[in-house]
Amino acid sequence: MATLFSSKRNKPKIDIATVDRVVDALDLPPAVFKTCPWQPRELIETGLRQWLRCAGAAMRDDQVIGMPSHAVDEAWHGLILCTQRYAAFCDRAYGRFLHHFPEGAGPPNPTHGSMHEQLGRTVVAWDLVARPGEECVLWDLDRLVGVERPWGVDARQVAEVTQRLRQA
Repeated sequence: MATLFSSKRNKPKIDIATVDRVVDALDLPPAVFKTCPWQPRELIETGLRQWLRCAGAAMRDDQVIGMPSHAVDEAWHGLILCTQRYAAFCDRAYGRFLHHFPEGAGPPNPTHGSMHEQLGRTVVAWDLVARPGEECVLWDLDRLVGVERPWGVDARQVAEVTQRLRQA
């Protein structure tokens, strides 16, 4: 699984409504899905768009979140490889570059917490960006598209985090 981290230099304030508009307008060409063979592609695209919205909330709040889907992670890698498109997207959506740090790419950072904690923060980020009535596809997407070793967030963890948010 992978985590995200944003550069803290001169960071502008992130507006979630702007992130939503820019994510919605993002063109995802076939090149984004070169290393993402799973189908249906529309489901993975929905997951990627939800992930990018969660990333905006996490960056706004200086949080590190976990990637809940291997399929979405592969699509994100494909988007990152479209370097000009990705850099322009990050600038418009977040006002800065969203870096990707795959697990094991550097020394562990104890302040980021465990992957379980990072995925819990992903659930929190989803709660912040979900549109009324919108269902999150990220938690179980890998199983739905047939990823051999699916990632995901257990429904119990989603329910626990959501309940704690409602009580807070």
